[in-house]
Amino acid sequence: MKIDIVTIFPDFFRGPLDYGIIRRAREAGLAAIEVHDLRRFAHDRHKTVDDRPFGGGEGMVLKPEPIFECIETLNIASREERNRTRQSVILLSAQGRRFDQSLANELAALERIVLICGRYEGVDERVGQYLADRELSIGDYVLSGGELGAAVIVDCVTRLIPGAVGNEASTQQESFTTFSPAQAGDGPSSTCTSGGLLDYPHYTRPADFRGMGVPEVLASGNHDEIRRWRRRAALEKTLRNRPDLLEEAALSEEDRQLLGKI
Repeated sequence: MKIDIVTIFPDFFRGPLDYGIIRRAREAGLAAIEVHDLRRFAHDRHKTVDDRPFGGGEGMVLKPEPIFECIETLNIASREERNRTRQSVILLSAQGRRFDQSLANELAALERIVLICGRYEGVDERVGQYLADRELSIGDYVLSGGELGAAVIVDCVTRLIPGAVGNEASTQQESFTTFSPAQAGDGPSSTCTSGGLLDYPHYTRPADFRGMGVPEVLASGNHDEIRRWRRRAALEKTLRNRPDLLEEAALSEEDRQLLGKI
C-alpha cells in the first residue's frame, strides 16, 4: 500500500512512522509512506498556505492552491477513476465521517490513500468539494490540526495490511471487529472473534497477583467452556462500557441468552 500525507508540519511524523508495526511494515515493503510539506507548493516569499475567509470570521483557513498543486504532483487518479483504481484522497476534518474499524478495513483494501491534514479554522471548501473524495474525523471533538488524525488512521490501516501483524488471526479477535464467530468458523475454540463487541478480558502470569486471581475456567483446558466464558465477558464489558455497540453487533442466539443472564 502507498500512503501520502500532506501537512504543514512534516516533522510531526518522524515519531509515529518510525516505531512498531508501521516501521516493520515499511521495512518489509508492505507500506510505502511519504510525507509532503504543503509549504513547498506556496510560491510567495513567506510560503503562505492560509488566508482569511470571505465573509469574515475568526481565524485563518488553508488556501486551495497549494493543496491542489501538491495533490496534482502525486499522479493520483481523478475522482472518477479512484474507485476503479482502488485509490482515495481523504481530507481530515472535524466535519467528516467518523472513522471506525469498518472504515479502516475498507481503506486497508485500497492500493493508495492520500491524507490531507487540515489546519487552523478549516480548509477551503473547494478542496473537499472538488479534490478529496471523502472527509474523515477520528472523533466528535476538535483538534488543532489533522496530523494526529492522520497518524491514527495510518496506524489503524497499516496493521490490517496482510503480513504487517505477525499473527494475522489476532486482528479478527479485537474490539470493534465485525467478523462474526460463524464467519470465522471458530466454533468451540479457546478464542472467539469480536463480532462487533469489545474484546474479552486477557490475563497472564502470575495466576495470583496480590490476591487478584485469574478466573479458574481459563486454566481448565476446556476450550468450549473458555470460549463461552470469553464471549460472556465480552458481552458484559460491552454492555457496561459501550452498550451502543450491541445494536449493530453480530449476536447469536447463544449471545442473546447470555445477555439475558447478565
